[in-house]
Amino acid sequence: MLILVGFGNPGPKYAKNRHNVGFMVMDAFASAYAFGPWRKKFQSEIAEGDIAGVKTLLMKPQTYYNESGGAVAEAMRFYKRAPGDVVAFYDEIDLAPGRFRMKRGGGAAGNNGIRSLTAHLGDDFRRARLGMGHPGHKDLVQNYVLGDIPKADHPWVTAMIEACVRAAPLLVAGEDEKYQAEVLRLAPADKVPARRPPGDDEA
Repeated sequence: MLILVGFGNPGPKYAKNRHNVGFMVMDAFASAYAFGPWRKKFQSEIAEGDIAGVKTLLMKPQTYYNESGGAVAEAMRFYKRAPGDVVAFYDEIDLAPGRFRMKRGGGAAGNNGIRSLTAHLGDDFRRARLGMGHPGHKDLVQNYVLGDIPKADHPWVTAMIEACVRAAPLLVAGEDEKYQAEVLRLAPADKVPARRPPGDDEA
């Protein structure tokens, strides 16, 4: 079994935030591959199904973004999975808008969700990093990631999410480099409009 976990914060208040793009990807997987209904388990909302013949668990931890690791560790223990069977999807401010990178291992780079996952699992899990861009100064980061995705950004964010879903057979086959390349082919980052000045967002 492969465990796909999307980072985000629970509840309607956060649903459209940049920080919740991981949840959005999980919802898109569930819809595209006809997963079973969402239900509550492992301090999360989970859905079970398969992608390209690979049994897959989708997780949206309800512990809040920064504490996601405990929920994922529960699921890992229950299904007797290894860290390499986990793929975390999350917003990455250190990548330009629309960029997408797969990575395995490494540090948290200031991401508290990844820090939590590492504390519970070690660092040998797979990471699907969805570029949201940086607001320009560290003091702006919290409001930026907890801000709603502006309407002007909806087309490229939607395209990136859909590309993650369409390329999923490569992901479940463990072909991370090919998966990354296919996501970027389906949703080219160079088609993303130039970033407007901070504070000029229209949600």
